[in-house]
Amino acid sequence: MHETVQNLVNIKKSIKSKLLDFKQESRIPKIIAVSKTFKLEHIMPLIYYGHVDFGENKVQEAINKWSDVKTNNKSIKLHLIGKLQTNKVKLAVKFFDFIHSLDSEKLAKKIADEQEKQNLRPKIFIQINIGDEKQKSGIMKNNIKEFYNYCKSLDLDIIGTMCLPPFNEDPEKYFAEMKILNENLKLKELSMGMSSDYLNAIEYNSSYLRIGSNIFGQRN
Repeated sequence: MHETVQNLVNIKKSIKSKLLDFKQESRIPKIIAVSKTFKLEHIMPLIYYGHVDFGENKVQEAINKWSDVKTNNKSIKLHLIGKLQTNKVKLAVKFFDFIHSLDSEKLAKKIADEQEKQNLRPKIFIQINIGDEKQKSGIMKNNIKEFYNYCKSLDLDIIGTMCLPPFNEDPEKYFAEMKILNENLKLKELSMGMSSDYLNAIEYNSSYLRIGSNIFGQRN
């Protein structure tokens, strides 16, 4: 078994064990294998194994890397997990199945215009600035309801919320807050948890885990 596949299998086992602790075995979160910066030779073993959800940070890099793969494998789901610039929206709407980083009204309007032109409707997460960090993107917590209603008025397919907790802090209080915010919006999906904290995120109903280094190893 290829190393990346073995890593994925081990992660699935750890998730299953965690869910058993909570007696929630029926709720299996999806693992997004964060393949940004990795070449296809590292990714193909996972595809052959049957994994379908992959995460990329940059639109152009993803198109260059995944175009042929997606053409030949219709089950692949690509997730844009990095910041989306408005000048890349046309390409992103065409290429990505999920966008995890909706963070402004300007971007929401641009996506809405583009999905109407292309007759495509990606599934979208609203990025929340859960730690109120000036240097980070995301909608502030006290604006989230108003922003969500604006997105719905544009007919965006908002399926959940996403966060990046402050670095070097215990993420659990932020995960707990995200769970409540998501429930208040009556959204089903929650994108949170990475290699270092995905088991914590599971406790707070995360349904999409963005895991990179634990699968592929450290990036150069």
